[in-house]
Amino acid sequence: MIGFPNAKINIGLRILEKREDGYHNIESVFYPVGWCDALEVTKQEGDGKMRLHLAGISLPGKRITDNLCTKLYKSLEKKHKLPSLDVWLLKAVPIGAGLGGGSSDAAHFMKMLNELCALNISVEEMKQHVAALGSDCLFFIDNTPVFASGRGEVTEAIDLDLSRYYISIIYPEILISTPFAYSLVKPNGKVESLKELVSVKNINDWKHTVVNDFEAPIIEKFPAIGDIKAELYKQGAVYAAMSGSGSAVYGIFDKKVEMRHVFPKYKIWAGDLKLPR
Repeated sequence: MIGFPNAKINIGLRILEKREDGYHNIESVFYPVGWCDALEVTKQEGDGKMRLHLAGISLPGKRITDNLCTKLYKSLEKKHKLPSLDVWLLKAVPIGAGLGGGSSDAAHFMKMLNELCALNISVEEMKQHVAALGSDCLFFIDNTPVFASGRGEVTEAIDLDLSRYYISIIYPEILISTPFAYSLVKPNGKVESLKELVSVKNINDWKHTVVNDFEAPIIEKFPAIGDIKAELYKQGAVYAAMSGSGSAVYGIFDKKVEMRHVFPKYKIWAGDLKLPR
């Protein structure tokens, strides 16, 4: 069985308060995009183990045992009888970019295992399994636009259709860990809800109203990220922002654009914003 775990972007991200458990309460809008990894899962005869093979972009300092797909398998085998599996993961979505690539891999692996191994796990139970791996993993089970709150694990469907627009995502080869990003920010307290800002107001207003609280401190540390955002606006973006805790920056355009000559040194993905099926 072959699947294509897609990335997501954050449209705004507000950090409201630090919780007693050490995490932060946030608000954000998650929107799926078409930049994908490739994941192949096959059942094998053998000892009831999963063998994960990684290819594609390098994963510095990462071990197979750290991969969320491996962790999910180990969690599931405590409750379900699983066959031996060969899993091939071809990484294309950058890590440490704020695009949710690892979370998407785990969620799509969950859905593929459920079908391939006939586990008969409900959608809600699948969400519970993957939510234990990371705050935004469960988003990729439904893979539709949501307003996210809590740690990012509380999601509410949002009526947001950007299918007539195009996107360019620029990855400046800067890996930013989420804990490092959170160490740079201070909670803002209660602010005007992103859900209202994104769903009610025109996208042309987002430039002035829809804010990612990680942006300013991250750009202070890595000015190239701010330069990318400014250039995207110069090239005609109706909205540009850093996704999540960075470092990827995206621009939303009302027509197709070619950015490879503008950012020749960076990794780029471009496409439309039609929702995945």
